[in-house]
Amino acid sequence: MAEYVGRFAPSPTGPMHFGSLVAALASYQEARAAHGKWLVRLDDLDQPRTQPGAADQILRALEQLGFEWDGPLLVQSSRLERYHAVLDELTRRGLAYPCSCTRRELEDSALAIDGARIYPGTCRYGLAPGKAARAIRLRTHSAPIGFADAIQGWLEQRVEKEVGDFVLLRADGIIAYQLAVVLDDMDQGVTDVVRGADLLDSTARQIHLQRLLGARTPRYAHLPVALNASGEKLSKQTGARPLDLSEPKAELARARRFLGQGEEGWDLARVPRIRAIYAPG
Repeated sequence: MAEYVGRFAPSPTGPMHFGSLVAALASYQEARAAHGKWLVRLDDLDQPRTQPGAADQILRALEQLGFEWDGPLLVQSSRLERYHAVLDELTRRGLAYPCSCTRRELEDSALAIDGARIYPGTCRYGLAPGKAARAIRLRTHSAPIGFADAIQGWLEQRVEKEVGDFVLLRADGIIAYQLAVVLDDMDQGVTDVVRGADLLDSTARQIHLQRLLGARTPRYAHLPVALNASGEKLSKQTGARPLDLSEPKAELARARRFLGQGEEGWDLARVPRIRAIYAPG
């Protein structure tokens, strides 16, 4: 068995909040229980959403909460050359292709499970005359992709039907999350991914890309997402309050309760097997 390598990959769009603490705590505890490594990387590719100073705030918060990470910090914005090299390779192999479609042109397409539009394959066989490329998409196929999630159980998705060919390079020139996360996990040797269930529906896409690149598929465990009183995922966009770092033990205890844990020890089997939980306060 390869050494356990887990990771926590926050986006520096604001200070840490309870939802990000839940992901950090679970991924950290699972790595330590396996006597493995726990890595931290910053998902800062979406520069328009990145908040100045947020990266340092997150790292200081992790330290104040008692988290210790192994190895150097990885920052996605320092890896653009790597992402573009693989994007070029996929395009040369005919696995990815340019797309000219605008959001408005896709408005009549059916909705995917994550609320995006299912891509109908408009540019799959070439751009229409007079059209210029805006994005790059990855070809998908009709075969189902399934995986056993340690918390949510067996899940299966037909990516071509349920999502369609998905974006690797956005129209604004930003590398898409799906490509970056697969390459980061691949290059860092990540064996286990513990993260929020809001990313559950992206997993089949990532497995598809892993297979095309000859990468190992990590084991997955998708945690219930923390919701506010309106049923929205806690985030900077939904007004989630920053952690109270004057009382780190209280915040950690609250996160442990959310994850179904007692005051001591760690057992992934105790984590509630649902996708979301209301988190009062």
